[in-house]
Amino acid sequence: MPSLRTQIAGFSFDNCLMNAAGVACMTVEELEEVRQSAAGSFVTKTATLEARAGNPEPRYRDVPLGSINSMGLPNQGIDYYLDYLLSLQESQPERTFFLSLVGMSPDETHTLLKKVQNSGFKGITELNLSCPNVPGKPQIAYDFETTERILGEAFGYFDKPLGIKLPPYFDIVHFDQAAEVFNRHPLKFVNCVNSIGNGMYIEDESVVIRPKNGFGGIGGEYIKPTALANVHAFYQRLNPSIQIIGTGGVYTGRDAFEHILCGASMVQIGTALHQQGVEVFERVSLGLKAIMAKKGYEKLEDFKGKLKYLG
Repeated sequence: MPSLRTQIAGFSFDNCLMNAAGVACMTVEELEEVRQSAAGSFVTKTATLEARAGNPEPRYRDVPLGSINSMGLPNQGIDYYLDYLLSLQESQPERTFFLSLVGMSPDETHTLLKKVQNSGFKGITELNLSCPNVPGKPQIAYDFETTERILGEAFGYFDKPLGIKLPPYFDIVHFDQAAEVFNRHPLKFVNCVNSIGNGMYIEDESVVIRPKNGFGGIGGEYIKPTALANVHAFYQRLNPSIQIIGTGGVYTGRDAFEHILCGASMVQIGTALHQQGVEVFERVSLGLKAIMAKKGYEKLEDFKGKLKYLG
């Protein structure tokens, strides 16, 4: 039977699938569901320094080809997730999990990273540079000077495994410029992509979510082509030491296969997980293994990054 084993930042995972930050990860109860599923790991809800209630509801809506949301970073605060992860290290030291975080300012981001650095956390940290749903706040990753400054300062003191969650880029020159910044730092991975920011869905004559007068991040089937393009663009441009996590539009084994074909070492599931529950991991795993078996692939490395072009 084909193997879905993979590695990120030197850690091994039995399955390349996991949740995307923001889905099935707000509470310990939700994280426990993912931990006990077929998923190879989980990532916590992106944490801020203090707990946040997030934007007013309704702030999430399933729509025909995916979802729209403007959550506003609701979370339990960094200590809640860090304490849970530290307890897991005691009970299940053989497994590795991801801690997602972002500050509401660069100073707060450094406060969070220093808290992790000074803790006993031995897993992988994801710095979310792609929060499109906080009113009045731009996405950090679209500002290359700010990104360079934050990463440069962070790696002055942070020596644990660190990667970044990215918004989608849409211009070739932006892939080039972003990769130039990322390649200057000892990042372990980039995660492509978060939702496409500031979309809108209308029913009858009204928007369907309350925050920002209906503007929200688009996820699901809508974004798979954009996600695949970002995964492959960075696979082509980043140092081999910087791996890629593919996120966006994964509902089937075929979707996961395409992310890996484009260069992803791990694949996250967001909207489909929200809609279908943790059973989605088993179904997508079986679908991916069936495709690999049919093609004669025994492991992910047999086809990872080997996307073919038209001559």
